[in-house]
Amino acid sequence: MSEARSALVTGAGSGIGRAVALALLDAGFTVTLAGRRADALDETVALASKTSDAVTLTVSADITDPEQVDALFAQHAARFGRLDVLINNAGVFGPTADVGDLRPDDWQSTWAVNVTGAVLCAGAAFRLMRAQHPQGGRIIDNGSISAQTPRPLSVAYTTTKHAIAGLTKSIELDGRAYGITATQLDIGNARTALVDALVGDGALQADGSRRAEPSFDVAHVASLVATVAALPSDVSVPQLTVTAAGMPFIGRG
Repeated sequence: MSEARSALVTGAGSGIGRAVALALLDAGFTVTLAGRRADALDETVALASKTSDAVTLTVSADITDPEQVDALFAQHAARFGRLDVLINNAGVFGPTADVGDLRPDDWQSTWAVNVTGAVLCAGAAFRLMRAQHPQGGRIIDNGSISAQTPRPLSVAYTTTKHAIAGLTKSIELDGRAYGITATQLDIGNARTALVDALVGDGALQADGSRRAEPSFDVAHVASLVATVAALPSDVSVPQLTVTAAGMPFIGRG
């Protein structure tokens, strides 16, 4: 078993997950990179400045499938011996629709990834952290600023991210006896392919107009996450919000 702290990152094949996985490797963590596409995970590992089979494990998994989630965390434990940090990051934006036009199948698919997948991964991490010696660990849930203030026509995404707020608080409360802490990470307009697609030609505003919005380098998110991940076990960060300066969030619309 490595003496390095160990992390597992879901959605590590692109965007925020990729940036965070790379930052954790740079910070000296051993890291399991999880995602649906093995080739994308391999691309992330190839970008790392510090990597070897001793410090990285890639696992292709569908986080909406309980059996695949259990297998993912079992592989992590078998390789690295313990789990110190889960970055519960995988998610989808879902349909562009208000609640009147939301199709049931679009709602179910968004909920499956953003909530069911997050709960399954958090549960598997919680069980590992509770059973290992010494006990404890940290679960960082990717919320989004939509967990606080929605964008127009994003009812599915917004509702799932409000659910993440409840998940994170419940983990923090129920994990208290085992040294498990949780952080809700709310990010606004970090530059990724998802954000570029959302705001590149002007993001829809509450008044119906479209306006260009500022964004910022996703590397700054990764740096913040790595800092929280490295905190000692007696420090909890229940909620962290980071946005592009000047984006419409406070008083959105």
